[in-house]
Amino acid sequence: MLEGNPVNACSRRVTGQRIPYLFSLDDAKRLLEAARGMRTRPKAPHRALVYEMVFALLYGLGLRVGEVTRLLVGDVDFQSAMLSVRDTKFYKSRLVPFGPRMGERLARYVDRRFGPRPDPEAPLFTFTKRGAIHEGTISLTFHSLLPHLELNIPSGVCTPRLHDLRHAFAVGTLLRWYRSGIDPNSRLIHLSTFLGHADPASTAVYLTITEELLHEADRRFRMFVPGGEQS
Repeated sequence: MLEGNPVNACSRRVTGQRIPYLFSLDDAKRLLEAARGMRTRPKAPHRALVYEMVFALLYGLGLRVGEVTRLLVGDVDFQSAMLSVRDTKFYKSRLVPFGPRMGERLARYVDRRFGPRPDPEAPLFTFTKRGAIHEGTISLTFHSLLPHLELNIPSGVCTPRLHDLRHAFAVGTLLRWYRSGIDPNSRLIHLSTFLGHADPASTAVYLTITEELLHEADRRFRMFVPGGEQS
């Protein structure tokens, strides 16, 4: 059992009161659709294909954008359904599992982008032979697509950033745990490991309290408090 509750821990960032935008599944679907509709450019012949897969990984697996840009074709292990994520923020490597749907999406991407015999040492996301796509370029593209998503940004919430896709993954995971009856505090270390954090307390930065989370937390509390359901 963890000492303390990282879910309720105070953020170490005492400055700045930024409230992130949490992408819903529908928001993410519109983002991928917008990426698929991007026009091909002479220096980026696989532009739509690349960006759709990049955004799918950022939202679906909660990876950092720098981790995505450093992926090689050989880092995708389809047999084990694992991504090898190297040179992370804390200079450590980790294995990130992916589900069947993500595996099918990755397989289609690799086949369309590299053909039946891809070079395992080739960057997974690249337009040319000069190297992997730059994370700053991904961020610029993300912001260029935002107006097409018609997002309803609540009052007090900042304009979405690329990193908010990772934030949404963390909060969505916590919400699924609540709804399935899992104690989030007992599983937070698993999410911390998945995200590549140094400790569970770091993960608490991502766990923004939303109306849905408050509702699920209240429902769970009432289940364990005598007479709670009637109060």
